[in-house]
Amino acid sequence: MDTLIILHGWQSSKEKWQRVKKFLETQSLKVVVPDLPGFKLENQLDKPWNLDNYVEWLSSILKNTNDFPGQVFLLGHSFGGRVAVKFAVKYPEKLKGLILVAAAGIKKKKTIWDRILLAVIKLTRKLGVEETTFEKTPWHILRKLFYRYFLRKTDYLNATARQKEIMKSALEDDLKPLLETISTKTLIIWGKKDKATLLKDGRLMNDKIKNSRLEILENIGHTPHLENPALLSQKIKTFIVESENNLL
Repeated sequence: MDTLIILHGWQSSKEKWQRVKKFLETQSLKVVVPDLPGFKLENQLDKPWNLDNYVEWLSSILKNTNDFPGQVFLLGHSFGGRVAVKFAVKYPEKLKGLILVAAAGIKKKKTIWDRILLAVIKLTRKLGVEETTFEKTPWHILRKLFYRYFLRKTDYLNATARQKEIMKSALEDDLKPLLETISTKTLIIWGKKDKATLLKDGRLMNDKIKNSRLEILENIGHTPHLENPALLSQKIKTFIVESENNLL
């Protein structure tokens, strides 16, 4: 039996992938969707993790259980795609195939809005202003408006202090130089209307990763697993079948 492990995105959870799991799971394919540590109340971290910590966490899961006796297929969405890329580079022998869905990891040049956001973060730290202080004053409302409508950084607004450190570390880790070192057969899936991770990043990954192909989903944004789980599942299933039959 083949196994597919799905790594969800930033501040997401395994529940968001249950429809895809139901479409995919058969007698010949087991689908495992673990919750990435740090994004639920019950799995908060003692300290902020970087991508390498997440890679070793996944490695320990594969190593310390009898559920994964051989190689597995690995899917990473968005932030989970960052982890999947690094895992594929460090542990290619553990993978049958790699699937990157709207994967993050291509470092962008800082825009003026990014610089403003970083300046605001540094200023609040310098002044010693705790987040709980904002919650008790009108500044909380102004802060929400500033992030949501001026900077449009709601991920940052909704993140805990440790999650912000994880995000900062991940954003500083440019995975572009690693792409050419990936040897695993790779399927890259991208929504044509994705505004969070642009299609040009998918094209770049396809260009850099040897033995990869790019599937573009029309009228789909950053969350194909929620927007059209049936279509996404069909693309995944086809890739797995082709990989097993050495048709890639």
